Amino acid sequence: MEYKQEILDEIDIQILERLQRNARTTWTELASDLGLTGPAIAERTRKLEERGIIQGYHAQLEPERIGCGLLAYIAVQLRHPEARQPFLDRIQTMPEILECHHMTGEDDYWLKVRCASTAALERIISREFQTHEGIKTRTTIVLSSPKDTPKLPLGIKT
Repeated sequence: MEYKQEILDEIDIQILERLQRNARTTWTELASDLGLTGPAIAERTRKLEERGIIQGYHAQLEPERIGCGLLAYIAVQLRHPEARQPFLDRIQTMPEILECHHMTGEDDYWLKVRCASTAALERIISREFQTHEGIKTRTTIVLSSPKDTPKLPLGIKT
């Protein structure tokens, strides 16, 4: 799905930056920080939600503490065009797959996968991909992540 870039003023950008840092920030705290009233901040935030800029509020979890310490990327090549839709349908049902990106170049898709162990990763790969004709995979396990943030860069001019 393609969207046009939304025009954001400086107040919108500041609201979004603060909510990315802490989505539990109160209207009063935001209003105090930005020099507006609580109702004005609430209305601006509601409009950002209605425009689809804010799509939700989420808790950021520590993967290792909940048994998802292994992070891997799986590069996927589809050998036949008819394999595409079954592949896309299948990955939608797999909670271990956090992201799926359609790519240019040699690989068709890159999958970001979180699971408990290499044994769990092996089960995912062998059960979900290697048993299906027309799918070739290449897996890379992440050793560490010196930077890993869900925060988007706001206010950067192109």
